[in-house]
Amino acid sequence: QVQLVESGGGLVQAGGSLRLSCAASGTFVSIGTMGWYRQAPGKQRELVATIVTRGSINYINYADSVKGRFTVSRDNAKNTMFLQMNSLKPEDTAVYYCNCNARIYSGGGLGTYDYWGQGTQVTVSS
Repeated sequence: QVQLVESGGGLVQAGGSLRLSCAASGTFVSIGTMGWYRQAPGKQRELVATIVTRGSINYINYADSVKGRFTVSRDNAKNTMFLQMNSLKPEDTAVYYCNCNARIYSGGGLGTYDYWGQGTQVTVSS
């Protein structure tokens, strides 16, 4: 099993910055893709950014709405992912969720499973 714990959310004025962290813990063989998603009130959960490491290269994908403002990174040695959010806008207000897929031993075999954190609130005031 994998537990994901997000931190770093809060209230910030438009144009400000926040840095989110997501720490993975538990019993797993490896963690593959990690990602940030967000859900605003009355809206569906949407992708913010994903990052996967292949060898020594990080492959990163951003939603168009955050390109140039947000930066995702990860520390594989600490099983931690970060989201640096700059030039925040009121429309960035949402609960931000951490996601990962991980390979774990379950039911006598090795499988890949999807996990979510509990979410952290980000509120950007105008």
